[in-house]
Amino acid sequence: MALGLFTSLPSVNSMNWKLEKPRHPLPRAFHRTRMNLKCNACSASLKKSHEESKKRSANYQPTTWSYDFLQSLKNDYAEIYKDKATELEEEVRCMLNSADMGMLTILEMIDDIQRLGLGHRFEKDIKRNLDKISSKEQSSFEAEKSLHATALCFRLLRQHGYEVSQDIFDGFIDDQGSFMAYLHNDIEGMLSLYEASHLAYEGEEILEKAIKQTSMFLKKHLGNSDSINAERVSHALEVPLHHKMIMLEARWHIESYGKREDANPTLLELSKLNFNMAQSVLKGDLQDMSRWWNGLGLRSKLSFSRDRLMECFFWTVGMAFEPEFSSCRKGLTKVTSFITTIDDVYDVYGALDELELFREAVERWDVSAVRDLPDYMKLCFLAFFNSVNEMAYDHLKEHGEDVIPCLTKAVCSSNLMWADLCKAFLQEAKWSCNSITPSFEEYLENAWRSVSGTVILIHAYFLLGGNVSKQALDYLVNYDELLRWPSIIFRLCNDLATSSAEIARGETANSISCYMYETGVSEAEAREHVEKLIQKAWRNMNKYQMDSESTPFARHFVATAINLARIAECTYQHGDGHGAPDSWSKKRISK
Repeated sequence: MALGLFTSLPSVNSMNWKLEKPRHPLPRAFHRTRMNLKCNACSASLKKSHEESKKRSANYQPTTWSYDFLQSLKNDYAEIYKDKATELEEEVRCMLNSADMGMLTILEMIDDIQRLGLGHRFEKDIKRNLDKISSKEQSSFEAEKSLHATALCFRLLRQHGYEVSQDIFDGFIDDQGSFMAYLHNDIEGMLSLYEASHLAYEGEEILEKAIKQTSMFLKKHLGNSDSINAERVSHALEVPLHHKMIMLEARWHIESYGKREDANPTLLELSKLNFNMAQSVLKGDLQDMSRWWNGLGLRSKLSFSRDRLMECFFWTVGMAFEPEFSSCRKGLTKVTSFITTIDDVYDVYGALDELELFREAVERWDVSAVRDLPDYMKLCFLAFFNSVNEMAYDHLKEHGEDVIPCLTKAVCSSNLMWADLCKAFLQEAKWSCNSITPSFEEYLENAWRSVSGTVILIHAYFLLGGNVSKQALDYLVNYDELLRWPSIIFRLCNDLATSSAEIARGETANSISCYMYETGVSEAEAREHVEKLIQKAWRNMNKYQMDSESTPFARHFVATAINLARIAECTYQHGDGHGAPDSWSKKRISK
């Protein structure tokens, strides 16, 4: 039953979902695709006239996801199979908590549960088992004497915030500091070590060597593996597991796991039911957002802006795919849609004097400020103003807390989120208008804010539910590292995907061109430097996750911040999947 339904899931043409009519067509990507649209913003004609004919256009491609298609999606799967899924879940839970299973069997089952997208169903069971394993960590490793078991245990413990040292791999290292030669015959062990090494902290030399050595080993042996192992190795080398978007990985792993001779049929059936049920909820959320966006009217009134509702919604799925976070996804879809639209106002359409007025209006957070704005900005600001206040009202209604002062503080204060975002947008517009290439440091300090990760995450904090604490808000508005590291990854992945086209157009303000201009290196060397910065940000984020108990943030929020980095890598893996989505992007979203 589940098998048949799963096979009808999204393949590009035949997926379990057919998209519904969007209420709110997504605006542009929050990832800024800078256009070669320079100094018209400064020209006298723009200052004199705000007529549409005088304005610029980036000629963005139209959306490929029609409103009618989105509204036609069937999403009645979740309730039909709820009881069956609950029954299967209890069967798996009994297996996972069986006293007869050895450490490695438990670890492999936890790993499969998580890769299959079922981790949220077994959070307490996973923690209970990892607590036991952590308490006897050293003796467990010594008893197994297996690189695969050691690396898998290390990865799962670190992933869940347990203290575990890289020194646990000392027994596999020779006198020269390399992993022992006999391990080169152990594909399973080297693959597990490769995945574990991506949870390294900054300065952990053993794990840094492990990444290099396992990557070289796996590439070398790729052609010598059987078909199933070759598929696994190729998939791992494309993007390490720790960096993958969870729901896309679940889609892939369900198919891969089903090919294994040792696949647990109960676990496999549950994973298919769970995926289809989650997908059904997502389709309902998407249809709601589609109607919202369509009703807002910005798509037709602000024709210069990108219509990317589906792509914006896809980002929210990457951040919080679990069915219980529907309200979070919907709220973040609104947030990212407005970020995209406002980005296009600054990047494509507005004159500098208009952009300054919009920034002032956001900083004041007063509806009377619209009187000073040109007509196209009035519509944008009012829709934005009303939607943010509505989210605050919904939080008050659901949680009994007046968060409007918190959101107002985050939105209005001169040194805070939305106002800071507009300032960062304005700075980039000025660089472009005046053909200025900033220093790499100056660019990056502005760009990790302009990429909008901070705004997305502060709204996610409220939208995930739970109590709003003053301490947490202070951490957020002072740009805690939990906001900074995912935003840096977001920005640099964006630049890697879009910089070549920008350089060809003569644009100056992106990380690649700034680093080239400042140091005189080639584009290839600049890219290598940026990729190293991305890896450094990941290592710092790994350490933050380990130390998260000392912060006021719940684990779900920390996980959402890490997921922002994952969906950023996913979106820009093969180009600009948000600003200029292609057939590859559509196929991935369909899955």
